[in-house]
Amino acid sequence: MDARQDLTYPAPTARRGSVARGLIAALTATVVVSLLMLLKQALGFMPNVNLVMELANALGYHSAAAGWTAHLIIGVLVWGLLFSWLDRYMRFAHWVNGLFFASVVWLGVMLIVLPAAGRGLFGVRGLELGTPTVTLLLHWIYGFVLGSVYGLLQPERWASFRHRLAH
Repeated sequence: MDARQDLTYPAPTARRGSVARGLIAALTATVVVSLLMLLKQALGFMPNVNLVMELANALGYHSAAAGWTAHLIIGVLVWGLLFSWLDRYMRFAHWVNGLFFASVVWLGVMLIVLPAAGRGLFGVRGLELGTPTVTLLLHWIYGFVLGSVYGLLQPERWASFRHRLAH
């Protein structure tokens, strides 16, 4: 995907429907990462690193249901809405914007969520050494899917697709 054409001022079509596109993209990304997190746990890979329970603990709850609920609300609503607003001002392809966005979110998890859950900065207390790396990878997957789906849902993409079908 080439560099963005709407660099300084987003076109009206870039703004129209951006919230819906952001929510759809965030839902897709959240489902993908959720399935990967479940697979990670099922395979026994770094079993002490359970981000859903860490989120629940950071919020003062100790149940997986609370963690999954928070994960879905934050992953879909909060990040979907924020990304749909920020993306129009970012200068790169949507998928690159998604990676950058996810990196900032990951840093927030390392500096705010894990310490709030009692794990210290970057999860140095009680979690495995690879925690920052594994969580960064999961966040990058989230960001890539978020930005890619958001980019695919742009009105110009659909207009081009409809044009190809008609001719």
